[in-house]
Amino acid sequence: MESPPTRKLALIVEYDGTRYHGFQAQVGVPTIQGAIESALTKVTGERIRIVGAGRTDAGVHARGQVISFKCASRLSLQTLIRALNFYLSSDIAVKAGNIVEGSFSARRDAISREYRYTILNSPTPSPLQRDYTYFVPVPLDTSAMNEACQALLGRQDFASFTGPMRGKRTERSVSKAEVSREGESVVFDMVADAFLPKQVRSTVGSLVRVGLAKLTVEEFKEIIQEKRPGLAAPVAPAHGLCLMKVNYPEHKFSKGQIYEDL
Repeated sequence: MESPPTRKLALIVEYDGTRYHGFQAQVGVPTIQGAIESALTKVTGERIRIVGAGRTDAGVHARGQVISFKCASRLSLQTLIRALNFYLSSDIAVKAGNIVEGSFSARRDAISREYRYTILNSPTPSPLQRDYTYFVPVPLDTSAMNEACQALLGRQDFASFTGPMRGKRTERSVSKAEVSREGESVVFDMVADAFLPKQVRSTVGSLVRVGLAKLTVEEFKEIIQEKRPGLAAPVAPAHGLCLMKVNYPEHKFSKGQIYEDL
């Protein structure tokens, strides 16, 4: 019996990562990938392996994670999304989707990822924001933090902002690194072609030290230049980090179509 033809789909997924051990599937613990693949099996009856644009760590959130996969289901895209959201838990939701070329890969074809880290810079904590912000009660000097951010731009070796990589390359191209204040929130936005494990959180940890005058801008620059794994510290908590968006070339993937419902 001839197998039904398959098609390649790409979906945008939003999730609260608090209860999950990161995006990537692991045995015996809840993960975002595991939850989505389980829901896909319930909807399509197929065993489907998804590819994610970013392998977010345990506790990290996403507003614009992109996944891709092949399936033989003939359900319309809208029906498939509704069915997935029915089976997914309340902290994961598919927001939009598109049918893409068979060669498309959510991870391999991404040209940049946009991350946001949010700090609650207030004298008192906020119970309602504790799962989504890093509480820092002492006022931060955002001007000094922004000055330090300038050293992050361009293509360079960010080995100091991750752990040992076992011979893997640690160069990345950063196109945006910026700190802004929105009331009691201090927001750090970073855009790069790709990110090393814990790179954003290690960067935030060092930037907070700059903002507290515990580290000078010149010392921050030296951390980059040292290229020594683990030098940037401390690693900021995971719950303040969110994958906001993943960008693709227009000929591979129409951003307008997949993001139009967000």
